[in-house]
Amino acid sequence: MVTLPASNAVGFRSERGPVLLALMLSTGLIAIDATILATAVPSVVKELGSFEQFPWLFSVYLLAQAVSVPIYSKLADTVGRKPIILVGIGLFLLGSILCGAAWSMPALIAFRAIQGLGAGAVAPMSMTIVGDIYTVAERAKVQGYIASVWAIASVVGPALGGVFSQFTSWRWIFFVNIPLCLIAAFMILRSFHEQVERKPHKLDWLGSALLTAGLTLVILGLLEGGHAWAWGSWQTIAIFAVGAAALVAFAFAERRAAEPVLDLSIFSRRLISSTTLVSIGVGAILIGITSYIPTYLEGSIRVVPLVSGAAVAALTLGWPLAATLAGRMYLALGFRTTVLIGATIALAGTIALALISPYPNPWTIGATAFVIGFGLGWVAAPSLIAAQSSVGWSERGVVTGTNAFARSAGSAVGVAVFGAIANAIFTATPNGEQVPSVVEAAGTAVFVGVAVTTALMLLAGLAMPRVRAEDLVAADPRAESAG
Repeated sequence: MVTLPASNAVGFRSERGPVLLALMLSTGLIAIDATILATAVPSVVKELGSFEQFPWLFSVYLLAQAVSVPIYSKLADTVGRKPIILVGIGLFLLGSILCGAAWSMPALIAFRAIQGLGAGAVAPMSMTIVGDIYTVAERAKVQGYIASVWAIASVVGPALGGVFSQFTSWRWIFFVNIPLCLIAAFMILRSFHEQVERKPHKLDWLGSALLTAGLTLVILGLLEGGHAWAWGSWQTIAIFAVGAAALVAFAFAERRAAEPVLDLSIFSRRLISSTTLVSIGVGAILIGITSYIPTYLEGSIRVVPLVSGAAVAALTLGWPLAATLAGRMYLALGFRTTVLIGATIALAGTIALALISPYPNPWTIGATAFVIGFGLGWVAAPSLIAAQSSVGWSERGVVTGTNAFARSAGSAVGVAVFGAIANAIFTATPNGEQVPSVVEAAGTAVFVGVAVTTALMLLAGLAMPRVRAEDLVAADPRAESAG
C-alpha cells in the first residue's frame, strides 16, 4: 500500500511497484481497445453495414475522451487521482459491455462514446500518478514500462481482433475488456491511497458545454461534408460557423470562469504551448496510421485481419522501445533535441509510407510503421515529461490533462480529416465502389496527409524552449526522497 500526501506525493521506492503495476493494467484497458478494433472494422461493417460511418467508431470515442479529459484533470487536482481513475474504469467497463451488445452502427457509435468517457479519465490519471510518485530522472524509464503495455497490446490486440473476426465474433473484442476492468479496479482500490486536502470547487459547466459543442460540430462537418451534403452547401457552412463560434465563446468563457475546465493561461508558457502542439500532432499521426493501415491492406490486396493487425503492431512495438531509451536521451541532450530527433525519424517513416503505398505489401508497410512508432516514442514521452516537470503537484493534473486532451483532440480531428479525404475519393468513384484500386488510392492520400502532419509536428518541436533536464532534476523536491 502506498499513501501519497498532496504536498509531497511520493512514497518509498519499495511501495511504488504495486501502484505502477495497477497503472500499467489500467493503461492496458485502453491500449488493447485502441489496437483491437482497427483490424475488425471490415467485419463490423459487414454485419452492421454503413461503411461510410466507420470513422465515427474512432472519432466519437476520441471526441468523448478529449472533451472529458480537462474535466477529469481539474477534478483530480481537487479531489485526488484515485476516485477519478476508478470512475474512468467503471465507465469503460459499461461502454465495453454495451458495445459488445450493439445491434446497429448508430448504437455501436453511441456506446463507443461511453467508452471514450472512461478512457478520458484512465489515460491522463495514469500519466499524472506517474508524475506524482516518480522523479524527473525516473519518469522516462517508468513511462517506458507503461509504453511497454502498448507493445503487448500491439501483439495481443490485433491478434485477438483477427481471431475474433475470423473465427468467432467481433463482439468479443469488447467483452474481453470486462475481466481487465475488474482486475484493474481491484488493484487500484487495494494498492493506491492518497491524502488530499478537500476543498470546495465549482465545475465549469458552461466551458465544458461550449467545448463539447464546438469540437462535435467541427468533427461532424469534416466527416459528413462532401458526403451527407456538399462542401459548399449551407449545411456545411452553418455547421462550421456555429462550431467555430462555440469555440470562440469557450475561449471567452474560460477567461471569466472561477475554475476553468481548461485554463488557457497556461498556454502563455512557451514550454506548455509548444508541447501541446506536439501532442496534437502525435494524436493525429497515431490515429491516421492505426485506423487506415488495416482498411488499406485488407481492401487493396485482401489480406486477412490477422496480417493487417501485425502491420499495425509494428508501430506500437517501435514506440515503447524508443520510450525506454528516451530517458538517457533527454538527460544527455535535453528535451527539445530528443523531440526533434524523434520527429525527424517519424517524418522519414511517414514519407516512406506515402511513397510505397501505391505498392501495398504488409512487410514493407509494417517496416515503415515500426520506424514511425520508434520516432514517436522519442517525441511523446519527453514532451510530456518536460511539461509535467515544469509545474508542481497542484498544477500537474491540469498540465498532464492538457497534454492528453491535445493528443485526443488531435486524434479526433485527425480521423475526421483523414476520413473526409478517404470519403471524398470513394464519393468520386461510380456508385462509391470500394474496389482495391480505389481503396489503395484513398490509403495513399491519407498517408500523404499523415506525412504533412508529421512535418507540422516537427515545426512545433522546433518551437520548444531549450530546457535542460538536469535543472528540472535538481529542482525536483522528490529527487532526494526517491534516491
